[in-house]
Amino acid sequence: MVPGLLQTPAYAEAVIAASPHYIEPERAAQLVKVRVGRQAKIEEGGASYTAILWEAVLAQPLVSVEIHREQLSAILEIGKRKNVTVQVLPFSAGVLAGYSSAFYSFSFDDEPTVEAVAMDNLRGTSVLEGAEDLAAYASAFDLLRSSALAPDASAKLIRGILRTLKEDTS
Repeated sequence: MVPGLLQTPAYAEAVIAASPHYIEPERAAQLVKVRVGRQAKIEEGGASYTAILWEAVLAQPLVSVEIHREQLSAILEIGKRKNVTVQVLPFSAGVLAGYSSAFYSFSFDDEPTVEAVAMDNLRGTSVLEGAEDLAAYASAFDLLRSSALAPDASAKLIRGILRTLKEDTS
């Protein structure tokens, strides 16, 4: 799915509502609010963010087509920010798309050194901080990034998917 730092509130609500575990409406609203708050840090320019999205996440709506179109438009807008890089790992990357489950790597200073890795799972979020784990995920990220389309080509692909979605519903 689309990473939380790129999710629109409507997309986040739909994904949370579809969770196999029932989440109370108040808790769901709180989770959406937390995601929006995290996004504010990037909007303020206080942090840099790079997202590599598998083309399948963009091409196949997990939510209603209307929400998905809104989400793709939001990704295009967010990708225009100077501190944000959005790249798409195309279908042509083949096996790389299944190389790893979704993960988030963090660097807490100006150097892009991986200092922590987080992965969402059914029971919450797991955080890795061991040197071997960090090296493995840094290597995986570099491989995925170098195999992904450049940001301009990624935006072009997303615009094409958006056009297709609009044509399919017209």
